[in-house]
Amino acid sequence: MAYVHPVPAPPAGPLPLPAFLRAIRENALTIWPEAAYREDIVSRNFLGRANVLLNTPDAIHHVLVDNHANYRRSPASIRILRPITGNGLLLSTGDTWRLQRRTVAPALAPRVIPLLCGHIPHAAREALETLETQTNAPVDILSFMQTLALDIAGRSMFSLETRTFGPDMRRLLNEFAERHAQPHLLDMLLPASIPSPRDWGPARFGKRWMHLIETMMAERAEIPADGPPKDLFDLLRNARDPETGAGFAPAELRDQVATLILAGHETTAVTLFWACVLLAKAPDIQDWLAEEVAGLDLTEEGVLTRLVRVRAVANETLRLFPAAFTLVREAILPDRIGALTLPRHTVVMIAPWVLHRHHALWTEPAAFIPARFLPDAPPPPRFAFMPFGAGPRICVGAQFAMAEAMLVLASLIQRFRLSLDGARPVLPQAVVTTQPDHAPGFRLRRRT
Repeated sequence: MAYVHPVPAPPAGPLPLPAFLRAIRENALTIWPEAAYREDIVSRNFLGRANVLLNTPDAIHHVLVDNHANYRRSPASIRILRPITGNGLLLSTGDTWRLQRRTVAPALAPRVIPLLCGHIPHAAREALETLETQTNAPVDILSFMQTLALDIAGRSMFSLETRTFGPDMRRLLNEFAERHAQPHLLDMLLPASIPSPRDWGPARFGKRWMHLIETMMAERAEIPADGPPKDLFDLLRNARDPETGAGFAPAELRDQVATLILAGHETTAVTLFWACVLLAKAPDIQDWLAEEVAGLDLTEEGVLTRLVRVRAVANETLRLFPAAFTLVREAILPDRIGALTLPRHTVVMIAPWVLHRHHALWTEPAAFIPARFLPDAPPPPRFAFMPFGAGPRICVGAQFAMAEAMLVLASLIQRFRLSLDGARPVLPQAVVTTQPDHAPGFRLRRRT
């Protein structure tokens, strides 16, 4: 029997407004009723506005690809994310977004992934060596993965170890998750351009966060820029729009760096955590994975192509626990998707959390079955599996994030056999990303 990890039970039917608002703040994974995991479209009115959840690949393709210019981010998501990303690639729109995309994309193209990935096995080895002495005590794998992913981000982006800045970055990121990441009613009612009484706290946080990013950039700028690019900072600093030849101004570069640090390390860390939970609960799959990575030199060029099982486990983890659990868009003008008419300002939700567990799209949707992502397995429909988004706004760092997850996971399983300490189930909850409700202890046993 394939392992099925416990998750919060969906409500039997649509939540009344007070319960819906409470669920959005406490755990947004519980806002969708049971029917959402079986039906193509789920509709409701929310504060006088139409709200639809789309579960068919064709409808999702229409919103994210065919008519993507008609759909913008919701005011709530802009309010929440702007203090920590600025006007970087994640939140920019229109011509600004197109210019940023044209400029950033070459810096994260497949040909530069080996340059960025070169830091990963070394950072993973150093971090894992610190666990060698902790095999008799429970280990906080969530904190370990967050620290490691932040160190990898620092080395890949700045060629800097994060011992100097890492503690401040983790402290600020934790503060953001605890105090500023949950939407409030005003966030959903007011346009992003209209100030809210709640904006004062996030604005103060944003100033401290961006000051830290600028401090890191200033230290990195002291490294001589001679020779070929050393890291992502060099690639972004040297990037030019292929049409205009323009580069990023200092504030624009800062916002891109802030966006990539947030998107590039927190999502990878939480994905690695959930992979460890699933493997600890499925020891047969953990052994299957260990067979593949035993004896491999993970610093060897081209090793990613040999990690077939590791990639399958990473993909299955992203299916069951997508870091980006929902995408929210607002229709700028009226639209029509098949027989469905969308008035202007309709809130359109595409929820990988629901989509990846939908009964019409997946066999045994709740089960942990990495083999479904092996090369000889039939691939899922393109818009049924989208852990990094889709269309023109797909995550530009998706390939690097996947490479990082694979190399760290392979490094961990090469050294250790994982098991969970204690019987309390780890339940997912939505706080910017799909986080656990508590950080369990793991037991690590050295592999021979």
